[in-house]
Amino acid sequence: MVKRISTLSPTVSWGEYFFQGVIALVGGIGLFFALVLLSNLLLVSVYSGRIFPNVRVGGIDVSGMTIEQARQALEQNLLYPQTGKIILQDGERIWMFHPREVGFSLDAQQSAVFAYRLGREGAIWTRLFEPLQVWLGGASLSPRMVYDERKAQAILEQIATEINVPVVEASLEIRDLQVETRAGKIGRTLDFSSSLAALRNQLLTLTDGVVVLSVKEQPPEILDLSAQAETVRKVLSSPLILRLPNGDPTETSQWRYEPADLVRMLSIQRVQTPNRATVQIGLQKELLKVQLEKIGAEINRSPENARFIFNDESRQLEVIQPAVIGRALNVEKSLEAIENLLLQGEHQIDLVVDTTPPPIGDQVTAEELGIRELVSSYTSYFYGSSAERIQNIQTAAARFHGVLVAPGETFSMAEKLGDISLDNGYAEALIIYGDRTIKGVGGGVCQVSTTLFRTAFFGGYPILERHSHAYRVSYYEQTRSGSIDTKLAGLDAAVFVPVVDFKFKNDTPYWLLMETYVNAPARTLTWKFYSTSDGRVVEWQTSGLQYVVEPPEPLFQENPELAPNEIRQVDWAAEGADVTIFRTVYKDGAIYFQDRFFTHYLPWRAVYEYGPGTDPEVLEAFIKSLQ
Repeated sequence: MVKRISTLSPTVSWGEYFFQGVIALVGGIGLFFALVLLSNLLLVSVYSGRIFPNVRVGGIDVSGMTIEQARQALEQNLLYPQTGKIILQDGERIWMFHPREVGFSLDAQQSAVFAYRLGREGAIWTRLFEPLQVWLGGASLSPRMVYDERKAQAILEQIATEINVPVVEASLEIRDLQVETRAGKIGRTLDFSSSLAALRNQLLTLTDGVVVLSVKEQPPEILDLSAQAETVRKVLSSPLILRLPNGDPTETSQWRYEPADLVRMLSIQRVQTPNRATVQIGLQKELLKVQLEKIGAEINRSPENARFIFNDESRQLEVIQPAVIGRALNVEKSLEAIENLLLQGEHQIDLVVDTTPPPIGDQVTAEELGIRELVSSYTSYFYGSSAERIQNIQTAAARFHGVLVAPGETFSMAEKLGDISLDNGYAEALIIYGDRTIKGVGGGVCQVSTTLFRTAFFGGYPILERHSHAYRVSYYEQTRSGSIDTKLAGLDAAVFVPVVDFKFKNDTPYWLLMETYVNAPARTLTWKFYSTSDGRVVEWQTSGLQYVVEPPEPLFQENPELAPNEIRQVDWAAEGADVTIFRTVYKDGAIYFQDRFFTHYLPWRAVYEYGPGTDPEVLEAFIKSLQ
């Protein structure tokens, strides 16, 4: 018979398994920590007062050493500060130093202390595990170094005296017409901050090495002036010749300036632009402008109409002086042309001249101008005139021969007469100056102005400005026979350039041609107006001499230039008087205009001069002869 035997096993839950595992793990960890603690206690006990095993400082094994032993070992073996080589480099130049010379040294004591403290300081966990970890895995520490950067700074300052170079700007000078230049130089400055940082990094490697010094370079604003110097050399290579374009060979048409003159006119100027500076070569325009204004004073001229005479037979105009084209130096454009061309090396330069053609050229006809006939003429007489006075009459009258007056133009005698001087062909003759008649340049010109006045007066033209003489002058009251006609008193006109003028107006629609003729042997001056008659007729009346005043007693005075008993009359007596001239101009049977000319003549005394030492009886006899 078979027996079935049933065996029952106890039942264990999952929780019971987990709890048993935890108990086992905790027991294992406890055992581990116990072993670690035991090992650590053993190391600490064995290496009490000594550095733990497997510790190296800067590659030197200090295991088991005391702090003092470690310090000595490090001092004996870590010799980099004394024997290392640091090379400072700037381009091809080098400076070599030992680390200690630049302030880098070993702190052996602190390095040993730091090695000893490894595993003995810090949190409990650090002190628990680190000794065993150092023993098993080893530790390599960097030595403690001392860096006195002040020594490095001092060395770099010394090196900087060799490296630093100031910026030199390029320069240009002219000496004795020679152009000298100096090139610019780049400035160099040692950058202490960057160089010290690079040196520090190299020292911390505890190895020999090259430290490239940091140098800042500053280029000059102007590095080179060779091009400008070449421009100046071109300018000074030859004299400057200024010339008139298509110059008239009969007149001055060139002006020469030597290189020494050009040096004074040169402008060498530094110019700053947003991006750079430069030196510009030019001309001192104000100085050159002064020279051009002098040239302008020589060459400038107003346009002048051609001069003609009217041929009474052919009734055509004949040219006696060609028209003159006006010209004026254009100073600003000439300045520009001279500067541009001279700086390019050209030395013969045309001035810029503006031209103005005259209204009337050589080809104009009498018909075009409305000149068909003689419309007024007057002849004055100057008997008794000196050769000098006659010369002045001829010189002044020639200024008006063939001159045209435009329709509506106010004609100024002083303007056309110009400068009365010896250089212009005048001589010294008697003139009225203040309250005396004296010798002066141009005496006799008033014979011309008086003749013009009368030609315009009797031609019926408006008189816009007229001045009488201070006293009655016999020349202006002479008739053809040489006698004095007082009816002509008040019909004189004085001109004293530039303050006293005579002016009349051509109020017709036709051009007016003036002709003057001096007959020196006959002592006559004839003035003619040619135009087209508009039918005007002149009537005039004179008040005659009124309020006549006798001249003062004669004046006798000594003249050291005369010989003894020599007596000479230098001024002549004249009665004072007032005269009023009335003129009526008719046209087409009606009054066109009327005018009045008032003249006040001063009484004038005779003046006689005698030489020093003149016998009183001779002088008295002469005075009696005048009575």
